[in-house]
Amino acid sequence: MIQPFDALVVNKREDQFSVKIQKLTIQDLPDGEVLIDVQYSGINYKDSLATIPNGNIVKTYPFVPGIDLAGVVVSSEDPRFQEGDEVIATSYEIGVSHFGGYSEYARIPAKWVVPLPKGLTLKEAMIIGTAGFTAALSVQRLEENGVSPEKGRVLVTGATGGVGSFSVSILSTRGYQVEASTGKESEQEYLEKLGAASIVTRKEVFDGKIKALGKQKWAAAVDPVGGEPLASLLSQIQYGGSVAVSGLTAGTKLPTTVFPFILRGVNLLGIDSVYCPMEVRLKVWNRLATDLKPVNLEQFIQQEITIQQLPEVLPTLLKGQARGRTLVKI
Repeated sequence: MIQPFDALVVNKREDQFSVKIQKLTIQDLPDGEVLIDVQYSGINYKDSLATIPNGNIVKTYPFVPGIDLAGVVVSSEDPRFQEGDEVIATSYEIGVSHFGGYSEYARIPAKWVVPLPKGLTLKEAMIIGTAGFTAALSVQRLEENGVSPEKGRVLVTGATGGVGSFSVSILSTRGYQVEASTGKESEQEYLEKLGAASIVTRKEVFDGKIKALGKQKWAAAVDPVGGEPLASLLSQIQYGGSVAVSGLTAGTKLPTTVFPFILRGVNLLGIDSVYCPMEVRLKVWNRLATDLKPVNLEQFIQQEITIQQLPEVLPTLLKGQARGRTLVKI
């Protein structure tokens, strides 16, 4: 019998809001066919938003955040998973409307669970997490649309963030000449270690003016930024090139024209890691254990913390203080 266990619980009652470690029981967990002994989780921007009153992430309270988790199956009502299996669960409704990974145990619908691929440990899977998965999905989609190393330079915007960091490393591993864009001049050495061939400033991508068509600079780009910088970037992509967009840190509006698309055949590829079909999800995770696996995953860890440290560490992502990944040892 499983004794009461620790979980990070977010609660909101009228004008009172709390984020603290509490004891839960198995009966407190939501429905799901697979009960998992959680070993690792990670911190994403969405997780930090889930722990503030107006984050617009959590649907109902009380709630356990954490959109990523990896652990060992305790029991399963689905024949695809057996006791002792090592598994990954990310995205879908996890950490949004279904209790997530900031808990010693999680009960997850079987259709959201991925077997841990050979070539990855549970720890490595959570170093990668949703950020690395999104980066790998971005690279896969670019290559499906004809991008290859011989086509030219590939730009990564927001390069010191989670998706950006992994994109730099994965593209470099694949043999691309990667240019990393960041507003943090102090992070040049970090990006070069990840595999960036050169560093460009944000101003070189977007100087405040958006041209209908600019000089063709990059064969492709991975963009977790969106907004006006994306509009500017699209005008600078080479003929037939592609941009994989997965974020909106610079805003949701895209003030571009049709010219990059109809005069240069540029492709704008939307990357969704949340409801990505399981067939594609399995393929990407297996590639993350093989040809898309970043070199030296440990270098992505900014810090490794315990579940008890979550309340103090989670707000740092909202203040722009994070780089790479924060790993949570459950």
